[in-house]
Amino acid sequence: MLKYLARYTHRVAISNGRLLSLDNGQVRFRWRDSRHDNRSSVMRLDAVEFIRRFLLHVLPAGFVKIRHFGLLANRNRRQALALCRLHLCAPVADPSLLLTEQQKSALSRCCPQCKCGTLRVIACCSAVETPRPSLALHCAAFDSS
Repeated sequence: MLKYLARYTHRVAISNGRLLSLDNGQVRFRWRDSRHDNRSSVMRLDAVEFIRRFLLHVLPAGFVKIRHFGLLANRNRRQALALCRLHLCAPVADPSLLLTEQQKSALSRCCPQCKCGTLRVIACCSAVETPRPSLALHCAAFDSS
């Protein structure tokens, strides 16, 4: 079943290159017979039957095609790559080697009050400057009820 479904996760049911002709309401197209050594042959169908069969492969509303699957799927990428490195006897990559000094310092910033989480600087002002009230402060005081 997986082999059958895999044909339809990333491509349309039939490519333009396989369509040969449309004459007198008949559609001719190439197809491969997987039961007989993938032998290629030409099939002729009535246009209405061809459209009916094609529409069987159109996804229902709300469904989407699979975009990333297998080894590099977001869901298991970290574990899969670690397993690949293990089997290939590849050295473990040190992610800190890929970061700039500025990125490293940004990751090490924590809240000065609770000492947890990551501090994200949204504005800097000097002691003599009066910070402008931001839109967020106005929104926090606004009651919509």
